[in-house]
Amino acid sequence: MPDSLPPELTVADLADLRRQNQRVTIVDVREGWEWEICRISGSLHMPLDHLTGEARMLPKDEPLVVLCHHGMRSQQATAWLRRNGYDNAVNLSGGIDAWARQVEPSMQRY
Repeated sequence: MPDSLPPELTVADLADLRRQNQRVTIVDVREGWEWEICRISGSLHMPLDHLTGEARMLPKDEPLVVLCHHGMRSQQATAWLRRNGYDNAVNLSGGIDAWARQVEPSMQRY
């Protein structure tokens, strides 16, 4: 992963990082009911309304890829994280919906 992280990654970029076994923390900011429907294996569930209280648990020494359903909530979360010292936070463009369509088509969608 480059030293200077872009504000967003595509789902193809994330899939490549995972295939290369790159260290990355995937932070899913969706609600619990959304998480129950589908999720990226190994992702950390931290609903958006819990982020400010739980962010201290997130690593600062590896990329944080933040996702939601389509990328809007995760974009807000990424901006908040970056303002609060997490320069390693990036938004997953298109969210879990894009992941399901482009990377893991067998994943349930909503």
